Amino acid sequence: MKTTEITPVITEEKTPMKTMVSCLNMLMTTGFETQFKATLAGLKSLTTEQIYHPNEVKVINFYRFEGESDPSDNSIVYAIETSNGERGTLTDAYGPYSDTLVTTFMQQVEEIQKKVDKEKKLGE
Repeated sequence: MKTTEITPVITEEKTPMKTMVSCLNMLMTTGFETQFKATLAGLKSLTTEQIYHPNEVKVINFYRFEGESDPSDNSIVYAIETSNGERGTLTDAYGPYSDTLVTTFMQQVEEIQKKVDKEKKLGE
């Protein structure tokens, strides 16, 4: 009888994120365990209660979801890492139902990141 060695095939396919819950679960298993909330003072960790300012936050990735029954029912999940290494998620509605605190904070983070990227390009 001949023995055949089976070699596992590893593919680099992306896992489809069909629901926001599946996305949040995937992020949690990859180290994004904290939930964040936008406040007037900044981005608050619901785990440590620490407040972060836009210059202390980096968006690692984001995911948008559209409601199946209502296309205007949109959500967004941000995968965030802070300056001290805390990693977690921030969720928001996308479009007309968005939270203005989240929108304002994330716009400030985006502007800071654009400046950092521009300075890096100029320094190359």
